[in-house]
Amino acid sequence: MEKRATIDGITIYDDFAHHPTAISATLDGLRRKVGKARIIAVVEPRSNTMRMGVYKDALAPSLLEADQAVLYQPPEIKWRMKDAIAPIGPKGHVFDTIDEIVLYLRMHAQSGDHIVIMSNGVFGGLQTKLIEAMQKQ
Repeated sequence: MEKRATIDGITIYDDFAHHPTAISATLDGLRRKVGKARIIAVVEPRSNTMRMGVYKDALAPSLLEADQAVLYQPPEIKWRMKDAIAPIGPKGHVFDTIDEIVLYLRMHAQSGDHIVIMSNGVFGGLQTKLIEAMQKQ
């Protein structure tokens, strides 16, 4: 996990977690580091196994340490992430575009929050777009 920026008390991290076991490990480690501070997990299902839905039943349990979970639903994925994360209730959010994710995070992140962006790729430039958007606030 790499700390990318701290802006107005909001810390943004980039992490290679790209399947439920790694997502859970990342969030557990971050929780130990930040205590009761709010964690917003942002996940891109980029690996082949995630895109095929192999781990869809393990996705919700992997996000339990997050206070909010934001997931990207790429158009080529045929299974519904909204259904997969239904067990975590209202703390789970699914978006169809990177820009929607940036807007959501800009509107909902608060000082003291820790946003961890998890993907095994560039995630459509989300990390840079979010940092730039937060700096303009």
